Amino acid sequence: MSSSKNKSIAGASGSSRRERTIDIVNRRLAKRYRIEKRFRFYGLCSIIVSMVFLAVLLTSIVSNGYSAFFQTYVRLDITLDSAMLDRENPGKSNFQAIIKQSINKLYPEVEDRKSKRELYALFSSGAAFQLRDLVMRHPDLIGTTVSLWVPADDDVDMLMKGYIKRSVAENERRLSDRQLGWIDRLADQDRIEKRFNVTFFTAGDSREPELAGIWGAVKGSFFTLLVTLVLSFPIGLAAAVYLEEFAPKNLATDFIEVNINNLAAVPSIVFGLLGLAVFLNFFGMPRSTPLVGGLVLMLMTLPTIIIASRAALKAVPPSIREAALGVGSSKMQMVSSHVLPLALPGMLTGTIIGMAQALGETAPLLMIGMVAFIVDIPGGFTDPAAVMPVQIYLWADSPERAFLERTSAAILVLLAFLVLMNAAAVIMRKRFEKRW
Repeated sequence: MSSSKNKSIAGASGSSRRERTIDIVNRRLAKRYRIEKRFRFYGLCSIIVSMVFLAVLLTSIVSNGYSAFFQTYVRLDITLDSAMLDRENPGKSNFQAIIKQSINKLYPEVEDRKSKRELYALFSSGAAFQLRDLVMRHPDLIGTTVSLWVPADDDVDMLMKGYIKRSVAENERRLSDRQLGWIDRLADQDRIEKRFNVTFFTAGDSREPELAGIWGAVKGSFFTLLVTLVLSFPIGLAAAVYLEEFAPKNLATDFIEVNINNLAAVPSIVFGLLGLAVFLNFFGMPRSTPLVGGLVLMLMTLPTIIIASRAALKAVPPSIREAALGVGSSKMQMVSSHVLPLALPGMLTGTIIGMAQALGETAPLLMIGMVAFIVDIPGGFTDPAAVMPVQIYLWADSPERAFLERTSAAILVLLAFLVLMNAAAVIMRKRFEKRW
């Protein structure tokens, strides 16, 4: 009787001990699940916050920059008087005087010099150059009257876009009441309207906002990145293949690998100082050229390309190498015919990411003089040029309100190029990727 009672007591104590253990495990599991849920919640919140900030940034840029894709133009009836034009050499004619004569016909009541200066200020100085180009292309127009849409001054453009308010006092805006009346007369006669700003995409830089464009900076960026790509890709590819496949594992290669990793973290302005000291001061190469800019960016992107290429080579399974060597391939044949084709998608992705990083760099290019005011469109690698980030920097430093919208518009174009480059990296990776 007593033994059976002792057994029941022992069984009850063992059951309670097991229950306590299960309770402890359940409590720990519940705590672990709560921690996991909090972590997932915090991660989701961080993503939402980052997306909100990104949306605010993009909205700000788009709201400030979309209007730069449109420009205010004014229609003038211009009489190309043969007495004011040189038929033998029409390019040397006084086209500014012809433009002023056409403006005076629209406002014959404006006679005093001060009023005429205010009137002429409504029209861009580029109207004379536009008329000259037209006459140079079509000299048969001399002696006739043509209707020409010429760009308005940037203040008129800002008024038409709503950035200059009519409601403020006259002394607090850049256009006088008399100028507003002249603009209203143009609107009543259907002589003023907003059109797509072709000049923004086809012209170089200018002191006048309505004449400034990004084509010079786009070509400068193209030439600079072409030099960077031609030099950095083969050098980075060869260095990665040697370090990963052929280099002996010793202190020398370890030292090189450590320095490559360190160079990837060096601030970009240091590479600009290096380019200034080596390429400009020592070798005497020309300043503010895509050739020097490409060399500096090549030094900056090489570590990124080497690291990405080595990672792609490491991702190739060892069985591929062993199989190639097992059927009698040499090490060079194994690398060139089997390893490189499999690692190429990762290498191309790393290269395009490095090029995208180079496209957005400003500091190293400022150090080698690519901050100069360049009006002409570059025609080659040794012509003075600007690049897109530097052009944005120059416009952002300008006081005119019209340059602010062009700054935002140029940022949109630069972001579009970056998105295209990253999309190309993804497409190329998917296209050339091989699964094993």
